[in-house]
Amino acid sequence: MKVVDTLIADVKILEPSVFGDERGFFMETFRADWFKENVANVEFVQDNHSKSAQGILRGLHYQLKQTQGKLVRVVSGEVYDVAVDMRKSSPTFGQAVGVLLSEHNKLQLWVPEGFAHGFYVTSESAEFVYKCTDYYAPEHERSLLWNDPKLAIEWPLVNGQDPLISAKDADGKLFVNADYFE
Repeated sequence: MKVVDTLIADVKILEPSVFGDERGFFMETFRADWFKENVANVEFVQDNHSKSAQGILRGLHYQLKQTQGKLVRVVSGEVYDVAVDMRKSSPTFGQAVGVLLSEHNKLQLWVPEGFAHGFYVTSESAEFVYKCTDYYAPEHERSLLWNDPKLAIEWPLVNGQDPLISAKDADGKLFVNADYFE
């Protein structure tokens, strides 16, 4: 597996070694000792799997307590995945990084604790799987508005149409009014 740096030092793209032939392919998607040595010294406690249709945007979510680091990937379809630095003490505070994740490129994104995270489905549908470093705690969850002008995220919106979002995400806060990490 290869680690690729992003514009935010703590957010990493993981590019697996894929071994394939006419029968299909094999790849290792996670190995704890390698991850701890090469990416982050964390323990994962929960795996999640979601399926969404084209045009769905989930996020930008983060938890103030029971903060979650996430290792994300797509097993079917394609998404544009985004991480936003919510750490006031960070030199990249308020900056976002995005990457296309797909069943074809097989890339994974490491989103550490202290980041808001979300994704937008660009394909007909997508199945998204991720490992978390802490448990989901809805009472501590926050949402940023996906289209906050300060963040200026360049979502690759299909036909330029606004995404479909949940009521919770429609009530997300602007970055300037959000709760931050120290």
